[in-house]
Amino acid sequence: MRPLHIAIVGYGTAGQAASVLLARDGHRVEVFERASEPGPVGAGFLLQPTGLQVLWRMGLLESVRAHGARVERLYGDTPCGRAVMDMRYAGLDPRLCGVGMQRGALFSILDQACGDMVRLHAGITIEGPDDTDDRWLRDAEGGRHGPFDLMLAADGAASRLRGRLGGVRRDAVYPWGALWCLLDADDWPYLNELRQRYVAARRMIGLLPVGTRPGDATPRLSFFWSLPVAAFDGWQSAALDDWRDTVTSIWPEASRLLATTTTHAQLARATYRDVTLTQWHRGRWVLLGDAAHAMSPQLGQGVNMALLDAEALRDALRAEALADALSTYARVRRRHVAIYQFWSRWLTPVFQSERDVIAKARDVAFQPMGRLPGGRGHMLRVLSGTQHGAFGSLALAPEFVEALGGFWAPGVSSR
Repeated sequence: MRPLHIAIVGYGTAGQAASVLLARDGHRVEVFERASEPGPVGAGFLLQPTGLQVLWRMGLLESVRAHGARVERLYGDTPCGRAVMDMRYAGLDPRLCGVGMQRGALFSILDQACGDMVRLHAGITIEGPDDTDDRWLRDAEGGRHGPFDLMLAADGAASRLRGRLGGVRRDAVYPWGALWCLLDADDWPYLNELRQRYVAARRMIGLLPVGTRPGDATPRLSFFWSLPVAAFDGWQSAALDDWRDTVTSIWPEASRLLATTTTHAQLARATYRDVTLTQWHRGRWVLLGDAAHAMSPQLGQGVNMALLDAEALRDALRAEALADALSTYARVRRRHVAIYQFWSRWLTPVFQSERDVIAKARDVAFQPMGRLPGGRGHMLRVLSGTQHGAFGSLALAPEFVEALGGFWAPGVSSR
């Protein structure tokens, strides 16, 4: 494999991970990020075993352990105490877990791993390939950058490049989004669990332990409140105390954590997209991360898929010439991503919509379905990111599973 001159557009998880992996293989990597001061976007997320395995192979699992929070269980109920969802990673293997992290923590870990290997161009918005020569990039100011052997579009769910490269089958904004913020964990009793509470599908509150971040040793929780996108402005203009009273009526335990939230500006808005492509690459260009397959966060797979994309592209470039490598990468990742896009598309209205009948059926049937033969295992494989196609699974390396179990002793808080 000859070293390539590679341009990466976007410095989120997909762009950062690809930068590290490709630069370590000897490629000359330049990253173009439109933000003048690159940094994390979002509150927290749940790393699944598949994504953690990529970070383990990168030699970064110890850094993740230093800041992440071990998550053993995902539990959701209604205000009256009816359990709707109750899944534990131990159902697959007692050594497995998820890890809640602040986006700032993973951003810092990957940024440090990039070090001096990668040249970062901040404050430059790339519009697409140059019209006269696709080895060159064109920015919003008319500047040209290149030439490059390979260009990676990793500019997120609202990608500016996706449409320029063609092959977009679906690109739709979900009607429901969320408000989110980070809260001090204080004496929250569920520091190893993702907890959610539902009122039909119209209201969903979540609290995810997300550990600490470099420079801040205070354990945090990522809080989110489900809300239609069309209602964002109305929420902004309403009294915050009225909203807090609503949270209290649904989940008194959680509402006390919001005492320090005194202004609307402390809660950020999040929207989701549903993106599917007919092709993931064209010429020297290839998409990865949310730019290639944005989906609702119901399955908590966005960061994991970005890490897997970066590793799969690196592996394909190691094994084949460029054109064949891009085809192999797209084929490998498309099959894995497809099942998650399918379930994400169908589960989102079950948890975020005005379809009360569907929500009532969910409350009654979701847990019993998990007790059917094969049902529990399928749910846990989807949760862990290891479901591959309708019936297959991605294998986790025994050495990784052993390492993961050794980092966090089950039942011991990461606080």
